[in-house]
This record gives sequence, C-alpha cells and structure tokens, in this order.
Amino acid sequence: MGHLGYGIDPMVLEGIAPEIKRLVDEGTQLGIVVGGGNIFRGLAASAAGMDRSIADYMGMLATVMNALALQDSLEKAGITTRVLSAIEMHEVAEPFIKRRAVRHLEKGRVVIFAAGTGNPFFTTDTAAALRAAEIGADVLLKATKVDGVYDSDPFKNPNAVRYDSLTYKQVLEQELKVMDSTAFSLCKETGIPIIVFNLATPGNIERVVRGESIGTMVGGNHAAVDR
Repeated sequence: MGHLGYGIDPMVLEGIAPEIKRLVDEGTQLGIVVGGGNIFRGLAASAAGMDRSIADYMGMLATVMNALALQDSLEKAGITTRVLSAIEMHEVAEPFIKRRAVRHLEKGRVVIFAAGTGNPFFTTDTAAALRAAEIGADVLLKATKVDGVYDSDPFKNPNAVRYDSLTYKQVLEQELKVMDSTAFSLCKETGIPIIVFNLATPGNIERVVRGESIGTMVGGNHAAVDR
C-alpha cells in the first residue's frame, strides 16, 4: 500500500518490477508469496468479532487481488508470470499444484503464490514457508518494513540491536520475532535459511539474492543464496 494507507500503490509495484526483471534475466528462479493486509486483515477482523474462518478466507481473497496486481506490473516489465492460487478460481489464476509450480520456475517464469495455504488459521508466513519447502527453495526471503531482526522493537526502542545472523536455536531461546511459530518451525525442520530484509530500500531485492550481507540471516550464511 506504500504511503496510501490502504489498497495498492502503483509506485510500489513499479519499484519492485525492474529489480525482479534483472534477476530473472540473470537466471534466478523466483517464487513470490503475497499477503493481503493492505486490503483486509483476517486476524484484526476476527478480534473485532467476525468468525475467524470467514475472516481468514476474506484475507486469502485479498492476497489474490494483490497477486493479480503484481502479475500485471511484472508482465508490463516483460516478465512472464503465473499466479497459482490455493483456492481455485480458474478465471483469474491456476490452481496450486507443486509439479506445475516447479515446471513454471524451470521455464523461467516468476510464480506468484496466492490465497495463502488455502486454509484458515494459517498466516502468510506459514504459506511462504510451506511453498518454499514444496518447491525446494534455496532460501526464504522475508521482505518487510524493517532491515532485519532486532532484540526488541526498533520502532519503540531506539537502542534496539540488530542481528546480522542467528541460528534457529538462538531465535527460539531469545524468543525473537522472525515469523510466526508454525512458519519458523517448518523452516527449521526443513533446513531452509531465512533472510529478513527491508523491502522499502531500492535495490535490496537484488542485493539479497546476490548474496550481499544485508538484513538478518537465520539458519545459514549469505553464501547459501544460490542462483
């Protein structure tokens, strides 16, 4: 949503597309999982009294809207994409099938995973960890609004300390907020390293994929980012 406060900011999409274009042209295989919080937050609606399952399904539908917007932006930049949805809606997206997703990646297409896991009570983080495990990803990149993992909330504590790298064990022992526990456990079990980095800084997507030391690496080292 950029600076709009709600909805989809075309400027954000226009900033992301050229970076992804350059990476794809270099041969990087990218799968992208999108959330829907800029349109609808299921957890917030549930807290306000809506049935949790209904709220979560509404949130999943919001991710499909974001996926289609991202697809449009990427294809305008000359990137072949496919949207694969965990909730079937044949008119706008392909159903998620693991082998189909892998085949698209092998053909150099960017795959956008929409509708979360297709089940309520699971977050976008969990959907990302699940899809990463299913397609055999080298690394899970968590693009967020902070530049890594801190020992406390950097927006509330000006003295918060950022970590360059962490082990899975350190994250658990120090109860650090990397991603939700289900998603983190899946990454730990499958050995997929996680890099948390700031999406808002221009060029960061390229830097992190190329192995530059930005953000916080959990469970591996920056050399593990493999094209």
